[in-house]
Amino acid sequence: MIHDSFPLKRRALLAGAAASLALPSVAQSQVRIDITRGRVDPLPTAVSPFHGDGRDAATGAEIAKVISNNLERSGLFRPIDPRAFTNTPAQLAAAAPQFTTWRQINAAVLIHGNVATLPDGRLRVEFRLWDVFGEAQMEGRVYTTAASNWRRIAHIVSDQVYKRVTGEDGYFDTRVVYVSESGPGQRRIKRLALMDQDGANHRFLTDGRELVLTPRFSPTAQEITYLAYVQTGNNPNMLRPRVYLLNIDTGQREVVGDFPGMTFAPRFSPDGNRVIMSMAQSGTTDVYTMDLRTRQQARITNHNSINTSPSYSPDGRQIVFNSDRGGSQQIYTMSASGDNVQRISFARGLYGTPVWSPRGDLIAFTKQTEGEFFIGVMRPDGSGERLLTRAFLVEAPTWAPNGRVLMYFRQGASDSRGNGGNPRLYSIDLTGYNEREILTPADGSDPAWSPLLP
Repeated sequence: MIHDSFPLKRRALLAGAAASLALPSVAQSQVRIDITRGRVDPLPTAVSPFHGDGRDAATGAEIAKVISNNLERSGLFRPIDPRAFTNTPAQLAAAAPQFTTWRQINAAVLIHGNVATLPDGRLRVEFRLWDVFGEAQMEGRVYTTAASNWRRIAHIVSDQVYKRVTGEDGYFDTRVVYVSESGPGQRRIKRLALMDQDGANHRFLTDGRELVLTPRFSPTAQEITYLAYVQTGNNPNMLRPRVYLLNIDTGQREVVGDFPGMTFAPRFSPDGNRVIMSMAQSGTTDVYTMDLRTRQQARITNHNSINTSPSYSPDGRQIVFNSDRGGSQQIYTMSASGDNVQRISFARGLYGTPVWSPRGDLIAFTKQTEGEFFIGVMRPDGSGERLLTRAFLVEAPTWAPNGRVLMYFRQGASDSRGNGGNPRLYSIDLTGYNEREILTPADGSDPAWSPLLP
């Protein structure tokens, strides 16, 4: 029976079939990680190199390595050292696992598979996920795709394992765009950079001749909007802000707006038809939207204060933003038309950069109080505030598409000469216990996480 749980676009991109592998008639699997608890022990997980002949064996080993690393970084799985395995990839390919041997090394789940190059050059990748103690197959699929897609297959398998064990969508088949920084403090070169969520396939999208800020993905993950300051005339100090759209695949970019005043933090609406941003005009800074088809602007806030960092709710009906209209910088929500403005942050400190979770249940924010910065979350009504991490500076939270993990940048204090304190990217989950650095070739700031790739 052919069964395909992937959207059509993903299936088309992979140019092949994703079919289920038959489930043996054995006991029902009992493995489950309850990620709604505050903290869970990582699940002991055996990821065997995928079996293959010749060059396919090397590809199978790389696929298993990517899966193992993905699951380990989630903090929910603890991969077991492959040197402890007693069944070889060839033995696993030939027959059902000998569960007794996997129980002896305390593996709770086993992942293995096969890789083969077809006569037309495409790659056929098969994987199975087993409940070792229940002796039940939990998941089994086969993919046929271009050989160059082997890394995406590894991410998609990781998402399948994550969802089967936790019950929630994964976030591994995604990309991150961020601002790569290099050079001395007074002459920083800032370039847009793109990479897989694990740091692989890193490439630059701009050449560093313009100061770039606040990149954000479109809902299709195919376009990026960002702010750039470009030189006007011959004076290098005469810079003008422009909001751009950049197509990742073609490299073509388009000016959305060329604005006379300061412009901040453009971000797509959930349907991708509009960009929301803040602009300083006539002495005030307000929230505006621009229709990407007609280029018509609409002013959403109208208040004699600084109103910035707008972010839509997932259904597009509400907007969260920060404002100093109450005397200090706090977080507010309003309807998409600008009505029903309500303050939702009331604790001590200054709040900024609010971002609505893709699940809609939380708002992430930056908080500054008593000389430190924090990344935290609260419910859309302002209740349940939790602070996840703290540092000299932490800034710019962005959500993974499953709403369980945040990425941001962390920066330490610099010395009296302005040296040190370089920004780096980090991720953390909602428990606040799994904080990890995302390695990048240079310094990094202002990350934005894509939706799951189509």
